[in-house]
Amino acid sequence: MTPLPVLDFTRLPSASPLPARAAHLPWHMFMTSFYKLASIWREHAVRLLTISIAPGLGMMIANTFPSIGNSADWQYVRQTVNFQSNGPVTNVNSEEMRCYQRNPNAGAPGIMNVTAGSGVAYNAKASISHPGPMAFYIAKVPAGQTAATWDGKGKVWSKIYQDKPTLGGSMVWPNNGARSVTVTIPRCLQNGDYLLRAEHIGLHSAGSVGGAQYYISCAQITVNGGTGTYSPKNLVSFPGAYPATDPGVMINIYYPIPKSYRAPGPDPETC
Repeated sequence: MTPLPVLDFTRLPSASPLPARAAHLPWHMFMTSFYKLASIWREHAVRLLTISIAPGLGMMIANTFPSIGNSADWQYVRQTVNFQSNGPVTNVNSEEMRCYQRNPNAGAPGIMNVTAGSGVAYNAKASISHPGPMAFYIAKVPAGQTAATWDGKGKVWSKIYQDKPTLGGSMVWPNNGARSVTVTIPRCLQNGDYLLRAEHIGLHSAGSVGGAQYYISCAQITVNGGTGTYSPKNLVSFPGAYPATDPGVMINIYYPIPKSYRAPGPDPETC
């Protein structure tokens, strides 16, 4: 985490709220410094709130995704490392990028039956609080294993959902404040067991390498009623789907406000 800057308010000129040097800085340089400082302080404020206030009030400042549909937490979703802390993955090369699993050798207790072509609500607790993209990936469980036993390793994941921000005076994310996001399970899937991976990327501190925050979990599902014609063009692995320098995860979303945005990873597959 970026070291917390020390502000010496005793040295501010009495006639101006700005340090004396700021008056001689070009405006764009001053604004860049201001937004960088604000981003660092925001990062620390969020983490302090998570540690100090959230546990006592039962609030979730950051994101976990513990359930699908109307199920209980962690019934069909593999319990994640952050099930209590709500902290993110920040290293894209970590094995935790796959499912952020607390116990890599144990799946969730159950496997949810899902009809191909139907929507599955993936639930946040309590809501999605950070600005950034939401995506879903799916991977077919190989023969001889189940959704409760397979580890999901290899180039086996295809993206089936990706949201985008509205651009303008700011970046507005459709998932912001959502308590659940519904993903449609492709109607062309082959029947069988799958892992469904939810990924929300917090971009509020993503101006440098390692600043993006990944909130991830994997649900265990069995798909029925699929046509069996699904043939994804782009399969990726986790870790490995994108680098820490991908412009979709190393970005200053506050200043200057981006005029375009492309989420990391491949495009969503279609039937």
